[in-house]
Amino acid sequence: MQQLFSAFGINIKVLLLQALNFGILLVVLTYFFYKPLMRFMEERQRTLTKGIDDAQRAEEKLSEADTVAAKIISDADSKAISIVHNAKDEGKEVRATMTKEAQLRSESILREANMRSRETADKILRESEKSVARMAMRAAGKIIAEQ
Repeated sequence: MQQLFSAFGINIKVLLLQALNFGILLVVLTYFFYKPLMRFMEERQRTLTKGIDDAQRAEEKLSEADTVAAKIISDADSKAISIVHNAKDEGKEVRATMTKEAQLRSESILREANMRSRETADKILRESEKSVARMAMRAAGKIIAEQ
């Protein structure tokens, strides 16, 4: 076998030393570069995975928050519509009550005015009757005095 190596110009001692150097270099590179590089890559992978998971959770929470916000807005809209309808109904009731009260008050004022006008008319009639009676008495007194 040594003849085969000599035929190709290979020195066995140098080859073994080179293999030993390569092995040492391989161990050193593996220990100082490959393993730390792999740890860094795994850590980077975990960080990226965690970031993606966090982003997905944040997106889900945002979606849930949007849904909740939409529901709250919908509830608020329906409550606002209900409040407006109730206010309109109460306004109609108040208007009807006020109209009825105003009508009753105007009727009362009208009755009172009619009553006062009748009293005034009666008073004027009584005074005119007294006045006519006095005039008739004077006229009768003058007629009797002339005869």
